[in-house]
Amino acid sequence: MTERYKGPRLRTIPRGDNRERLVCPDCNYIAYENPKVVVGVVATWEDKLLMCRRAIEPRRGYWTLPAGFMEMGESPEEGAAREAWEEARAQLEIIDLLAVYSLRHISQLQLFYRARLSSPDVFAGPESEEVGLFSFDRLPAAELAFPSVHWAIAHFQKARGAEALVPFHNPPGDRGDMRRGQ
Repeated sequence: MTERYKGPRLRTIPRGDNRERLVCPDCNYIAYENPKVVVGVVATWEDKLLMCRRAIEPRRGYWTLPAGFMEMGESPEEGAAREAWEEARAQLEIIDLLAVYSLRHISQLQLFYRARLSSPDVFAGPESEEVGLFSFDRLPAAELAFPSVHWAIAHFQKARGAEALVPFHNPPGDRGDMRRGQ
């Protein structure tokens, strides 16, 4: 960056827009800030669910589904499969879209897919302390990392056996922040 060009640094409403944006006053470049897309899987082997104990913040030490931020140049399905590999060394087949969750308070759109593991051989990747295959009656429910993990598991159980489904969304009135009922 040169001395002359300092980049977007002024918060203002650009001409023809209705929202405050970060704008460069020198060249009028607008830096659009958009929600982040999180992709994940509810992956099973027979009647067991793949879970990962987080080795990173936020919520280190809590259990989650394989999920993370979608990368540029990949489809949501590719991103979900990549996250399963990175976190649990899991090879899988994406079946279909299970749910779409909107977490406005943290500017995230979360997409969860139903998936079938290719084998039960899973191992902790660098972002996981440990991974495991859990029967649904033995899930670490009190130690789940995020509300959307609870939702995705519940929605998966509702959809079990369905050939095709309409994706689920946030429970009514639940925005997904960590405070109960928000």
